[in-house]
Amino acid sequence: MQYPEPIAKLIDSFTKLPGIGIKTATRLAFHVIDMPEEDVTSFAQALISAKRDLRFCSICGNLTETDPCEICLDTSRDQTTVLVVEDVKDLMAIENTGEYHGLYHVLHGVLSPLAGKGPDDINIESLVTRLQKNAAITEVIVATNANAEGEATAMYLSRLLKPAGIKVSRLATGLAVGSDIDYADEITLIKAVEGRTAL
Repeated sequence: MQYPEPIAKLIDSFTKLPGIGIKTATRLAFHVIDMPEEDVTSFAQALISAKRDLRFCSICGNLTETDPCEICLDTSRDQTTVLVVEDVKDLMAIENTGEYHGLYHVLHGVLSPLAGKGPDDINIESLVTRLQKNAAITEVIVATNANAEGEATAMYLSRLLKPAGIKVSRLATGLAVGSDIDYADEITLIKAVEGRTAL
């Protein structure tokens, strides 16, 4: 037996979301059908608003309702450092720690030759332009993930920016707090030893 078309379309829409298979999509679709109509309307409006009302900041690439974003407009932030992240979720994770008070730059991806992603496919050109226009920036902190693509992107940025006299640093990597050494992989252990700090 086939589902009525409205349910089938709803299930199909949910399966287009990452990590949602047919069973989860079916469960979500039936949950939506059981919701009060005003909750469904509010949910639909939230989806539409997120798509229509958000844009990328023309300076840093952050998601924002206003351009430039609040972080770029905040003159109380350290104007000498720019922390480069892969995506907006990474920016939010670092910002939520409350420990970093500089500026950001969102790449919207990483270099990945196997996936056909080169320097022109991510937000690198605007970073270079930004650094050329703003002499106050003296350090770029690369906060890409510690995987092959993230490391390749970090190395590319380092080679690109160092000749301009800009200090390029990388977030420390290594053992996670609370983890056991014997469960760590070899690369993690190597990075932990290289990034050791004095006690």
